[in-house]
Amino acid sequence: MASTHDGACESCRFFDDHKLNGGVAASDQGLCRFNPPVSQPAPESKGLWPVVASKDWCGHYTPEMTAAE
Repeated sequence: MASTHDGACESCRFFDDHKLNGGVAASDQGLCRFNPPVSQPAPESKGLWPVVASKDWCGHYTPEMTAAE
């Protein structure tokens, strides 16, 4: 089993820290682009991508999901 450091969100290719699109990440947070946007209770509300910390990890981790260089 991989350690949680190896599977941390910051090393996943689906972690969006907004640095590439000119945005600024709030502390160590980013968006999980692996999982679909979460729907909101109001029908007119837009879905939101799950917010994760860079050191978080999930059960979807595989070595193939590491961030591309």
